Amino acid sequence: MTTEDQQTYLDQAPSEPMDRRRFLRMTGAMAAVLPWIGLPRFAESHPVQRPAGPMPASEARHTLWYKTPAPESNVLREGLPIGNGRLGALVGGDPASSFLYLTDASMWLGKRDVVLGNDGQFEYTTGYFGSLVMLAKLYLSVEGHEAANITGYRRELDLDQGTIRVSYRKDGVAYTCEVFASHPDDMIAVRLSQAGGGLYNGSVQLRGMHGETSRAQTDHGATDSAASHFEGVLDNGLRYAANVMAVATAGTVKADVKGLHFTNCSALTVIFCGGTNYTPDLAKNYMDASLDPLKLSIQKTKAAALQTPAVLLHTHVADYRALFDTMRVDLGASTKAQREMDTWTRLQARATADSPADPELEASYLQFGRYLTIAGSRDSLPTGLQGLWLSDNSPPWMADYHSDINIQMNYWLPDRAGLPSCFDALTDYCLSQVESWTAITQKYYNDPRNGYRNSSGKIAGWTMGISTNIYGGGGWRWHPAGNAWLCNSLWQHYQYNLDRSYLARIYPFFKGACEFWESRLISVSVKDPATGLARDVLIDDADWSPEHGPTSAKGNTYSQELVWDLFENYRQASSLLGKDADYAASITTLQARLYLPQVSSKTGWLEEWMTPDDLGEPQHRHLSPLIGFFPGDRIRTDDSPPALIEGVTRLLEARGTGSYGWAGAWRAICWARLRQAEKAYRLLLTNLLPSKNHSNGTAQNFFDVYNIDADTDCFQIDANFGTPTAMLEMLMSSRPGMIELLPALPKAWAASGSVTGIGARGGFRVDLSWRSGKLASVTVRSIGGEQTRLKWGAWTKTITLRPGTSITIDPHAA
Repeated sequence: MTTEDQQTYLDQAPSEPMDRRRFLRMTGAMAAVLPWIGLPRFAESHPVQRPAGPMPASEARHTLWYKTPAPESNVLREGLPIGNGRLGALVGGDPASSFLYLTDASMWLGKRDVVLGNDGQFEYTTGYFGSLVMLAKLYLSVEGHEAANITGYRRELDLDQGTIRVSYRKDGVAYTCEVFASHPDDMIAVRLSQAGGGLYNGSVQLRGMHGETSRAQTDHGATDSAASHFEGVLDNGLRYAANVMAVATAGTVKADVKGLHFTNCSALTVIFCGGTNYTPDLAKNYMDASLDPLKLSIQKTKAAALQTPAVLLHTHVADYRALFDTMRVDLGASTKAQREMDTWTRLQARATADSPADPELEASYLQFGRYLTIAGSRDSLPTGLQGLWLSDNSPPWMADYHSDINIQMNYWLPDRAGLPSCFDALTDYCLSQVESWTAITQKYYNDPRNGYRNSSGKIAGWTMGISTNIYGGGGWRWHPAGNAWLCNSLWQHYQYNLDRSYLARIYPFFKGACEFWESRLISVSVKDPATGLARDVLIDDADWSPEHGPTSAKGNTYSQELVWDLFENYRQASSLLGKDADYAASITTLQARLYLPQVSSKTGWLEEWMTPDDLGEPQHRHLSPLIGFFPGDRIRTDDSPPALIEGVTRLLEARGTGSYGWAGAWRAICWARLRQAEKAYRLLLTNLLPSKNHSNGTAQNFFDVYNIDADTDCFQIDANFGTPTAMLEMLMSSRPGMIELLPALPKAWAASGSVTGIGARGGFRVDLSWRSGKLASVTVRSIGGEQTRLKWGAWTKTITLRPGTSITIDPHAA
């Protein structure tokens, strides 16, 4: 196909009728930083500025690799994930028959309409609430490349390049398959190539997941390319489409009702794009009738086909590396024998009794969390319970957004891990939903069937359900304190980056949450433990401490801590922006009257409810009463009463270590905050245990999975973010005005190591290195922060910087 022919093909419309709609234009935050990203997210095609110079070589520092293919029957455990922030795929199969399970972040069933059950809680079913579902499956068959005919098989996910690569030999010819998801070109590419005179013959089949029929497209007169597409409408009115195009080198491609067929090709490039007409706008009911998913899917695949495969890969790698390379992690050296093991063998070896430490494996696990962040959270919707990686249309808990730990844990990592732009998806989601959440709160929260309703009869501001979808709706139970926890996440993002324009954007979100709590808090009289006298305090109305115990307790620790945190953050935001001083003063008064939790005289634990009695499960998976310790800052080891820290410690001990991956990650972070390195590290190793026979642990592809019942397990992504967060918290902890270095360095990493690019609250980035368990060097760069105090053990040093400057310190010479 000549360039002129390709441009003609690019301009063609599909043969069947279609509506004239344009796609959602979502500008990527990295576009200002990465000059080759000229293409907004899922918009009409624009030229993509290509990177100059040679493509960065893979350093192979962090590669997951395997000696066997990933069977489709085990796709969630063995399929390797790719994603561009909007489109995701699980990739597997063998050289003769490979597959991609494809998902778009906005491919959601459900709607905004609220239906309450007899208990006043949300209907939580696929029919009402909805679910994330798959977009398509793509199958690629290559004749004669069955397992019996090949040797030297290797399958890998190169975390340094963001690329899957399969290599093998057949009849003396070396064959390679590369798969990547490009953010700049907004598509997924599969590249088949060989060295040695081999040829490819086979087929490509695009299958819809909702009863669609794929239709063939052939460029008349061209024999080296063809395409196939489908489109559809979900029951809720969401329009979607997908298109796949195959382009051959020195061969032919044709299309028919069964798919695309390629013959005698020395190389083949398969390009996929698809999406929906979702738009984050309540005024349009979250769907834009003017957007045409099919037209844009075709345009994007054709535009990518104009580029050589090398250019497409280079563009992807340059874009990806600009994010991935912001942090380097060295936790020490593994042995030659460990490096020679494939990833699954290596995980199993590390789990055996008395096995040696494998710090490079653990560093790769941390980097895998960063990889998933880049792949799953860029310029689109935020990552939910399974991110962009589904195996069917019935994911556990609808793969939704859970606001009582899960979505928050998904976003603890980006700022710490040098990926602040990947946090933007959460902010954008919250701001696109809050108008709907406000309307639903005003209309339904004080429904007399709702046991959590405000007993005062007042209502203001907004709150949410424990589960939320992308249409402004809620699911499962009401979650009064969910608004405060989301505000905590958004506020801490501000603390890392000190962007006043961002603060101004989120300020109304905070104020609405404060207004809700102003209408909800009730006054009760309690005995002051310090004076023995009665005093009036403000407490949460009837509520639940997620996810156990009584459902109508008042003043539970979870809510009290989150509301204190909300009021504190709002006061600061008001002061920084010079807004609503009188209202901020009233919030200050309310904050001063809040009841704060005590240590139980019976258990010695920090109380979860306003009683010394434990009303729930001692080893429950959630750490709801520790919310003020982490992610909150009210309870701190360096300036809180020792008895309070002891209560935190005793409660954490009582909760145990045998739970789900996300629960283990949360526990590990808390132990790191308590400077208990070995306890935190043991929980890391627990999460790294290989999952077998549906047990909790890490699957072959590094996904965190856990047992649901005797025959079922599920993938839930939060531990893949929470565990790397715990690892970084072991190396550095921060809050405005304080950066603590190596607070919980375990013996397994102590010999030597370094990490670059850790985000620190207060507006800083930190590089640090250590030897023999001691801090060797620290470099602090200001991205807006001016003063902070460094702490390592008994050593402290206050530093002052201008934005954009840095300082390097040897603590032994300082």
